[in-house]
Amino acid sequence: MTPIRAGSVGRVIPQTQLFDQPLVLESGETLSQWQLVYETYGELNGDGTNAVLICHALSGDHHAAGVHSDEDRKPGWWDNCIGPGKPFDTDQFFIVSLNNLGGCSGSTGPNSINPATGKPWGPDFPHVRVEDWVESQRRLADVLGITQWAAVIGGSLGGMQAMCWAVRHPQRVRHCIVIASALRLSAQNIAFNEIARQAITSDPDFADGHFLDRDTVPRRGLAIARMIGHVTYLSDELMGDKFGRETRAVSDDEDVIFQIQSYLRYQGEAFVDRFDANTYLLMTRALDWFDIAAAFDHNTPAAFERATARFLVLSFSSDWRFSPARSREIVDALIAANCDVSYAEIEASEGHDSFLLPVDRYHAILRRYMNGISKHPAVRENIGDR
Repeated sequence: MTPIRAGSVGRVIPQTQLFDQPLVLESGETLSQWQLVYETYGELNGDGTNAVLICHALSGDHHAAGVHSDEDRKPGWWDNCIGPGKPFDTDQFFIVSLNNLGGCSGSTGPNSINPATGKPWGPDFPHVRVEDWVESQRRLADVLGITQWAAVIGGSLGGMQAMCWAVRHPQRVRHCIVIASALRLSAQNIAFNEIARQAITSDPDFADGHFLDRDTVPRRGLAIARMIGHVTYLSDELMGDKFGRETRAVSDDEDVIFQIQSYLRYQGEAFVDRFDANTYLLMTRALDWFDIAAAFDHNTPAAFERATARFLVLSFSSDWRFSPARSREIVDALIAANCDVSYAEIEASEGHDSFLLPVDRYHAILRRYMNGISKHPAVRENIGDR
């Protein structure tokens, strides 16, 4: 049994919201019926000014904090940040975390049933973009009675969603917190995603994406994709300190391998057991195609001129996947658009994964910023989209 520690939100129950109103996607395709799975932590106050949206990254989901049962071995993926007295303080804020459309943790996605065929969507699931996620999140906010978010927060791909919220629905976001993210992917990042996709699609068990129909999973390809991604999330310093060139014997019948090899194999196998291969392809393509200024003739300051939110942008010194230079590009564009922005580059040795970890200065900055939000609730006038 997992004890519920002090500062935890405790046991949480995921909720499902079914939408009957069709959703027209950026691709032009339409989902006639769809659902989102989400969790909430804390309580919405009387005037609805304390709602916070958490946007997850590539392999995240709705389970950001607490546990689902006493048997859970570990809590949600951002449990160190969410809870009583934590940076995202549930004594002060009502926090919403959802599994994005196209995900594989309960929201409608490739492993859901296609009503037209009675079989899993698989590779036929419509292409989705970050803009589609934001629109689906907006509709969930409407259902929950949230007309304006006190803050929209996300790291990595989640930060892209947060920026998209601030640009597309400016009057519905008071604060936008963008962590270890970018205005758009670099060619190198797109290349890493393509290599990972090729690992999946070249697995014979992928079956052109129809592997569920064959009751199989492209385990090897998906595990390799995860290994590729995981290496880019860590720093050279962290891997050196944690693993170095230490070796271990896997079994009496196998050669000695390096500890880092063993670690990556474990990460790959664990990922296969919880993530869908078609969802991985869908999410990485959405990541590749994101460009905050695409609808503004690629003029980024022009895009941010729509925003009325105050911004906090954070980066980590050892993050080479979404380097501090990418965050400074965001800050420069916000300054050019006359937006209110604060920025910090945090010394941390954990690489891109730093945004998920309890780094002291990182938590201190988040806590101070969020305390400022809770002490100065919004004037609820003229709320609505421009």
